[in-house]
Parts: sequence; structure tokens; C-alpha cells
Amino acid sequence: MTTEDTTAISFDHVAIAVRHMTDPWPLFADVLGGTYHDRGISPGFGWTQMRFAHGFVVEGLHPEQTDQADFLTRFLQRHGPGPHHLTFMVPSLDTMLERARTAGFSPIGEDRSDPAWMEAFLHPSEAHGIVVQLAQLGESPVPTPPEPEGYPETTFDRSIASIGRVVHAVADLDGALRLYRDLLGGRVMSSGAAIDGNHWVELGWSGHGRLRLLEGAHAEIAAWIGGRPGRLRHLFFNFDEPAQVPGARKVAENRWVVEADEVLGTRLVIASNARP
Repeated sequence: MTTEDTTAISFDHVAIAVRHMTDPWPLFADVLGGTYHDRGISPGFGWTQMRFAHGFVVEGLHPEQTDQADFLTRFLQRHGPGPHHLTFMVPSLDTMLERARTAGFSPIGEDRSDPAWMEAFLHPSEAHGIVVQLAQLGESPVPTPPEPEGYPETTFDRSIASIGRVVHAVADLDGALRLYRDLLGGRVMSSGAAIDGNHWVELGWSGHGRLRLLEGAHAEIAAWIGGRPGRLRHLFFNFDEPAQVPGARKVAENRWVVEADEVLGTRLVIASNARP
């Protein structure tokens, strides 16, 4: 894959492991206004996607057909609900896997059984604490199934949140940049340092997906990462009414936080305007 090819890579969605399909709906759909985007069932799991303003997607991943595969059930038993993977759409899975192996990565779970969706994965040990899914769409799109029964109703006067970025704390910032910037083609959008001394770099791709890599070398972030290579720190939302989000705690001017134990193991930071 040439440098030109990497510009066609997109950061498509973040997936959260949940116990039941409906678990994300009360907050992500009913409160934050995520609209139904897509759903499906595969051996071991089902998935339902919610799209937010600007187009970024949150996917709820729940156990289904567990007699055929139990990886998600085992994940939930070990970790409980929480962030599971980041998905990047690539123009050519073959070329991406060749580049990954040349760069020293060892992709796993390669699956080409469905010509409409071909995929492979990077293990969390190589992807700095989270599964990375690499996926190529086939030439013939599959029709989107109808909205699942009971999904919160969409109305035109409803406020829809946007996801400004996914924030991922890593023990090795340089190593994470070699993956997400150099291999996966993320463009550096901004960078800086927090008051605790940890540096960060925010990457962007075609489309609206943004990933902020947060160094976990100092203070509270380092302790929170512990001995892991990384952990997804939070999803950053912009929303008209953050004070109305259940569990939201105001921490600064125009900034609210919902802790992970309040929302399926996934911490949210919510701003009341579009500033980064």
C-alpha cells in the first residue's frame, strides 16, 4: 500500500462489548441521539451500530450463537462490559496485511469467507491495549436490515451528539504512533501536553473518525494503565445538553464526565459546545 493508498483508510467505529443488544440504547440512542445505522449476527456475537452527528459510529457487540463461538462471552466474563475494538476500513486487505507483516506486526483472525466483508485483526498486545479490526468492504453492498424492534424513536427536534474523538491512553506513545500513524495512515491533526506532563497526539483519517493517543508515562494516567500496553480512556462527545446525561458530573467550564461504571465500562467526556 502506497502513501496515496493510506489516505483512503478511514477510522470507522469503536465497538463496546455489552451483555444484551439493547444495553447501549438508553444512553447512546435515547439520550445522546445516536441513530440506527446497521446490525447483524455472526457466530458468537451480534452487533448493532449507532451513528452520531458527523458520521462516526458506536457499535454495541453482544453475545449471539455462543454454541458456535464464545470469544465475546469469555471477554465479558473476564472484563465485563467495556471497549472491545477499533475498526479501520482499508481499500485493500491484502496490501494492508502485507504492509503490517513487513512492519513487524502479526495479524490474526483473517477471514475472507464473506465477500462483502473481509477482515483481520491486530491483537491488543500489538495494538497498544485494544483489538484493532482491519476490514475491506466487498464490491456489492449488503442491504441494511430494518431497525430493530424497540429502538428509540428518532425525531427531527432531537439533539444528536457528535463524537469529537476517541481517546486511547498508551504506555508507549512512539510505538503507538508507528501503528496508528505510520501503518494505518493517521494524519497528525494536533498535539500537546497535559498539565500532568503526559503528551498527546491526535490523528485523523478520511471521514470524521479521530483518535487521540494519550501518553501514560506520568501520574494518574500511568497508574490507571497499570502494567497494560494501553487502555481506552474515554469517548469525547459534543452535546447540547450534557447536564441532562444520567451520571454526568461537571468537572470544568463546559465539561462533564460520566465515569465508566455508569455507562457500560466506557468513560465519557462531554462538552457543551464544539470546541476540542
